[in-house]
Amino acid sequence: MKKIFAVIFAAALFMGIGSLQASAQNIAEGETEAQVDSTLIGKDVFKIMSSAGQATVTVHQSKEVEKAFNSVVKGKGKSITGYRVRIYFDNKQGAREASQAAMASFKAKYPGIAAYKTFSSPFHKVTVGNFRTKSEAIKLLNAIKYEFPSSFIVKEKIDYPAVSQ
Repeated sequence: MKKIFAVIFAAALFMGIGSLQASAQNIAEGETEAQVDSTLIGKDVFKIMSSAGQATVTVHQSKEVEKAFNSVVKGKGKSITGYRVRIYFDNKQGAREASQAAMASFKAKYPGIAAYKTFSSPFHKVTVGNFRTKSEAIKLLNAIKYEFPSSFIVKEKIDYPAVSQ
């Protein structure tokens, strides 16, 4: 059994190295890897091609395929583990009003960053941002530290970022 596993592992390793060498050889011969055209991000390529008169594009697909594709691109309803910055966390009397004020203040100063207010008995919390990495959250924390001195980074489920952003 161990010999069979060793043979399979060696074959897989050999095939992986071969494909890496072939890829490196293609790049060395002047071929380039596929690149994303940043001017087309968030645009319907089929409509652009049809309207430019360069090509006639006919796509036959069900609405379910289009709906599935759009849900992946927009990332609606999906969440991943990421980081946010908590700008308010308190359970004192008047914490509800103070959390609403903190959220309003943040939204006024940073309208492009999402803010979330939650209540987990007995604490009122306000967290901001949707960051995949802790280093991204640290950048925001450093930017707002003077306005919200008690802010800190928390690991939470975040909204899945849209592809077009």
